[in-house]
Amino acid sequence: MAAPARQIMELTDPAAARVKELLNKRGKPSAGVRIGVRTAGCSGMQYTLEYADEKGKYDEVVEDKGVTVLVDPKAVMFLIGTKMDFETDKLKSGFVFINPNEKARCGCGESFHV
Repeated sequence: MAAPARQIMELTDPAAARVKELLNKRGKPSAGVRIGVRTAGCSGMQYTLEYADEKGKYDEVVEDKGVTVLVDPKAVMFLIGTKMDFETDKLKSGFVFINPNEKARCGCGESFHV
C-alpha cells in the first residue's frame, strides 16, 4: 500500500487560527485562502495571500488544522515544504513563511529568491 501523498505545505496552529478568524470576519462564503508568489521586491519574489471565493481549476488544495488553503498552480514549485506561521510582536503581526526553497531574503524580509 502506497504512503499518502504529502501536502505541498503546512500551517502552524497560530496560522490556522488566524485564517479561521479572517474567514469568519469576512462575512461571505469562501473556499479558503489562496497563496501564490509574484515577481516583486528587491530579491525577486513576494508571497501573496488573498481570499478565495472558489477553487481554481488547477489550484492545489491543502487541508490542514481545519483550514483550506489553495495554492496557485504557478507557485507550487516555490512552496513545496513550506510552513505558514502567524507571528505577533510588539510592533507588528502577520503571516510568515518558513520556506526551505529560499536561497536568500532581502533585508526588510518582504521578498525572497529561490
